[in-house]
Amino acid sequence: MPFKQLEIIDPILKALSDLKYATPTTIQSKAIPLILAGKDVLGSAQTGTGKTAAFAIPILQHLYLENQLQNKAKTIKALVVTPTRELAIQIADSFSDYGKYTGLKNTVVFGGVNQNGQTQELKKGIDILVATPGRLLDLIDQKYIDLRNITHFVLDEADRMLDMGFIHDIRKIIALLPEKRQSLFFSATMPQNIVDLSRRILKNPSKVEVSPVSSTAETIKQFVYYTNRLSKNDLLHYIITKRKINQVLVFARTKHGADRIDRFLKKKKINSAAIHGEKAQNQRQKALSQFKTGEVAVLVATDIAARGIDIDKLHFVINFDIPNVAETYVHRIGRSGRAGENGVAFSICEPEENTFIKDIEKLINKKINVVEDHPFPQTDHPMTAEERKVWNIEKIQKKKEFFERQKSDKPTSKRPNYKR
Repeated sequence: MPFKQLEIIDPILKALSDLKYATPTTIQSKAIPLILAGKDVLGSAQTGTGKTAAFAIPILQHLYLENQLQNKAKTIKALVVTPTRELAIQIADSFSDYGKYTGLKNTVVFGGVNQNGQTQELKKGIDILVATPGRLLDLIDQKYIDLRNITHFVLDEADRMLDMGFIHDIRKIIALLPEKRQSLFFSATMPQNIVDLSRRILKNPSKVEVSPVSSTAETIKQFVYYTNRLSKNDLLHYIITKRKINQVLVFARTKHGADRIDRFLKKKKINSAAIHGEKAQNQRQKALSQFKTGEVAVLVATDIAARGIDIDKLHFVINFDIPNVAETYVHRIGRSGRAGENGVAFSICEPEENTFIKDIEKLINKKINVVEDHPFPQTDHPMTAEERKVWNIEKIQKKKEFFERQKSDKPTSKRPNYKR
């Protein structure tokens, strides 16, 4: 089904044609008709599914037609709130690309930089504003931004927003919006706290869900190294140096894990950086910029922090930790091999993760190539349920014994007074 069948107006169709967009993605074909019909939408979709176009195209169409009919002055009529500078810039660029023949103006505001350039753009008059929460509230307080004329509101990457601690900012922003508006809410996952937040924003929403991708691109070669848990760092260093990799995105399960990997690589004289939810926005942006320019060879990221990273020429991805959700693996390795390029994905698997590899192979319906010729082969075995139970009991007992020793080592009487 081509975009034309979604009843998109000619100025936007022309821009899509310039971009070589022929047919809509699943999220686009589902969401665009609902948004054009004026419905509030609750969308479950990951980055990389074409989500931005799914809300940007119909918003541009609504505003263009309203301007044609009423010749409205340029006031902010659409607001998109997203958690990071990287995503905000990408979304604003998309609005510019899709709306270049509409005459509609947009700008982006985010923290970590001097606000003067942003405020100058706001003074010129805009139709669409893309913003991160902190800078948005700052500029509202300074009277540079007025939300009274908002007709379209988008909250993008809601789960990541909560993960980064923006819940209070989001509530403040919602309180400033007009009651009468169209609201769109997108999140990759839908835990209860996200559902609760969506109820505060949306009115009788239509639900749009895109199942996570279950196949990997043929352009991506996949390899798995089986090793022991304590050998993972050394094996990571071995893969990077042996294969002479000068740009690679490494996925870690946790924020602390990402930091540990980063510290290890730096000790090995490899230029690396870590990005995750606890890093300041300017730190994340700096790390990403240095990674894109090649100043940083290895970028270590958690899954949530990696959303919004879009590098066309990225060839290598390494799963330092194997995800326990198979679809996450597909999404991770899809960061490589984009725009027709070839990609290579390496996974470093410890015994407790062996079953995760089997789940992944079942999902993608293919075997991952096993690399057996390496210096850190897997010799340990996964624990049985009974072994893990015993191990956990012993671990708790050792902790108790440790704290008991700590107590017994403390002096029971006051320190003698040596003063004369």
